[in-house]
Amino acid sequence: MKKFLDKNKIDFNNLPHHVAIIMDGNGRWAKKRGQMRTYGHENAIQSVKETVNGCKELGIPYITLYVFSSENWNRPKKEIEDLTCLFYSNIRNFFEEIHDSNVKIITIGEIEKFSEKIQKELFFLRKKTRNNTSITLILALSYGAREEILRATKTIAKKVSQGYLSLDEINAFSFNNFLYTKEIPDVDLIIRTSGEQRISNFLLWQSAYAELYFTNILWPDFRKKDLYEAIINYQKRNRRFGKVE
Repeated sequence: MKKFLDKNKIDFNNLPHHVAIIMDGNGRWAKKRGQMRTYGHENAIQSVKETVNGCKELGIPYITLYVFSSENWNRPKKEIEDLTCLFYSNIRNFFEEIHDSNVKIITIGEIEKFSEKIQKELFFLRKKTRNNTSITLILALSYGAREEILRATKTIAKKVSQGYLSLDEINAFSFNNFLYTKEIPDVDLIIRTSGEQRISNFLLWQSAYAELYFTNILWPDFRKKDLYEAIINYQKRNRRFGKVE
């Protein structure tokens, strides 16, 4: 296997194991074109395809996309309806293509807040792709990191009160087993588009030592080359995890 990918100078010996992306800027992208916010969401699909394919080509085994946050439920009712309808209409066709690429799909978040028809489609998707092996795509849907941590804490407290778990057994490793991502490695690189520089309640526990990369590119304009630039930037970092060189 060649060490560098064409002109991008990506070192295949120093790739992140898990990339997480905050896909931001759809509304602003649409507004610049004199369109409704939904137009931006509609044109974000190609960015998802290119990013997933880019990670697959590089050999990055895990990618998480922040599709819909728990706070997004506070948006105007019309936008939520448009978003969920758009998501539903794309589930089968778009993700059929993902399945054909041997991609495994996992969902995290409060999926039960979505309509029954969307829940059924997501169940079908997870079941159909569960044996795929090229890359794992995690969709964060109705997801909030604080809610995830509170949910894990309540579950642990209940087990302790019922005598199934002792206080001495609670540590960072065991706590991780109560999160949505218990079978997924910690995040190495978080990418956020649109120029905003915050992580917006996204994978707080899992990103304790993640490298952060912010770009001014609005998500519908994000392409494979932009992913490569983020990876190259990541590879220039000196990751010490609290240690000294």
